[in-house]
Amino acid sequence: MNTRQQRADYVNKELARLYPKTPIPLDHSDNFTLLVAVLLSAQCTDKRVNLITPALFKAANTPQKMMKLSQEKIREIIKPCGLSPRKSKAIKELSRILVEEHNGQVPESFEDLEKLPGVGHKTASVVMSQGFGHPAFPVDTHIHRLAKRWGLSSGKNVTIVEKDLKKVFPKKDWNPLHLRIIFYGREHCTARGCDGMTCDICKTCYPKRKTPVNK
Repeated sequence: MNTRQQRADYVNKELARLYPKTPIPLDHSDNFTLLVAVLLSAQCTDKRVNLITPALFKAANTPQKMMKLSQEKIREIIKPCGLSPRKSKAIKELSRILVEEHNGQVPESFEDLEKLPGVGHKTASVVMSQGFGHPAFPVDTHIHRLAKRWGLSSGKNVTIVEKDLKKVFPKKDWNPLHLRIIFYGREHCTARGCDGMTCDICKTCYPKRKTPVNK
């Protein structure tokens, strides 16, 4: 496959075949619980987040209830997720902002989401795509790694990688596709289990590759 677009077309088709369904990895019941779960997933596995959030959401599953919890109580519950001082402060503060400035609702715009404490572009992209259904392409470590291995982007940061991927994939496929890439990155083209020459997609995109691509 000589061109980036040819590789992208193949990846899109193959991943759709492998993963016809794209369930959202983080357990949630609405956009607020999704927002909190995504915030907690920073430098933490989805599996661990899903073990922690039932207790958190039992204590408070709305912005109104969450803002009334002490930061210490939130921190105590979410401590296994890591970065608990920062995350607990962000969760309590964003809950207050949602109540006071957004009528207790998660805003449906990148601009408003990215103004919330602890919410960067990736978190906003996940909420916009998985919560509201707007086309977005959140880039996590799996997607960054695979985009490089598959020759879809040489970007050194997520901003460039996101821009490159949006160019080669149809907008209508962005939401399911970013999840499919994550699923594949966890199951087949892992950080240590593939060096760019092991999994089926890597071998198909670059059948003559002789130099490992480890990142």
